[in-house]
Amino acid sequence: MPIKTEMWRINNGLKKVTFSAMETEKKLESILAEDVTIIDKGLMLIGRQIPTAYGKFIDLLAIDQDGHLVVIELKRNQTPREVVAQILDYASWVQSLTYEDITQIYIEYSKNRFEQAFFERFDAAPPESLNEEHRLIIVAAELDNSTERILGYLSENYNVPINVAFFRYFKQDNNEYLTRAWFIDPLQAEAQSEKANRVGKGTKEPWNGRDYYVSFGEGQHRLWEDAINYGFISAGQGKWYSNTLSLLTIGARVFVCIPKVGYVGVGIVQDIATPVKDFKVNIDDKEISILQAPLLTPKIGENADNPELSEYLVKVEWIKTLPAKQAIWVKGMFANQNSACKLRNKFTLERLVQLFQLEE
Repeated sequence: MPIKTEMWRINNGLKKVTFSAMETEKKLESILAEDVTIIDKGLMLIGRQIPTAYGKFIDLLAIDQDGHLVVIELKRNQTPREVVAQILDYASWVQSLTYEDITQIYIEYSKNRFEQAFFERFDAAPPESLNEEHRLIIVAAELDNSTERILGYLSENYNVPINVAFFRYFKQDNNEYLTRAWFIDPLQAEAQSEKANRVGKGTKEPWNGRDYYVSFGEGQHRLWEDAINYGFISAGQGKWYSNTLSLLTIGARVFVCIPKVGYVGVGIVQDIATPVKDFKVNIDDKEISILQAPLLTPKIGENADNPELSEYLVKVEWIKTLPAKQAIWVKGMFANQNSACKLRNKFTLERLVQLFQLEE
């Protein structure tokens, strides 16, 4: 069924905000170019109106922290079916772009060095190899039933890494609003992308689109017992540590590991990463700041007013937790220095599911 978004203003009485067409598609493109994270918070824009070898122009080209390219195409005057064919044509060109091609596209677009911009955006150097995978996103206000069937067929049967971001523009009085919805759940679409892009490469285990590894380094700024009691995971005291928490989306499943100890918990993410000073917990049916709660951690609030150094917390509904002394560890299990990353390792997942007695 086509996506339909409606909006109501609820202050000063209930009033429907009517949908109105944006003056030009270029306006939406400019908004997205100014802040591509409106589409996906994990993206960095590397080019706009990029000429391909076939005489066509890609509206927007972005890259994520893993070095994967994302083609973004806005529906203009073409029929939806033509847009699908066009973005697939772009994909055939994008897949051949080399590291040098990508950096040159960025230089021509921004006049800045790619490596420096990538580090400033993701707080990490670019991967040695770029464009091992790519995704396709069509931006539209709506699609007809026929096009939705085509997109579903490509994604579900052939793992084509394609999705649609539905943007609707609303205007009332002097206020303007933009809403976004997805045709396919982004986690599912990313998993489809990995299936499609790994064919013939064999360098990386597939990701199931749901499970993440979380490193929970105990110390003065975080203790596992507090995390169990108040339902959170955390990282901080530097952007390198807290940045990867942004990977954790609502509904993701996390397996928590204390470095050099083992896996101690599994749960479902309930909210995105939040600075410690803004994180709330419920005690005796009253919502209070985590900093006002009785904690064992002595310095969780240190640097709370510094966005670069603050501790960041992610709310988690625990499925099962263990005290550190009962941690699960089997030789050969996956461990990583990042605070959060995708858990692909089949060996680790199979044993965690069994040892945590999870129903799959």
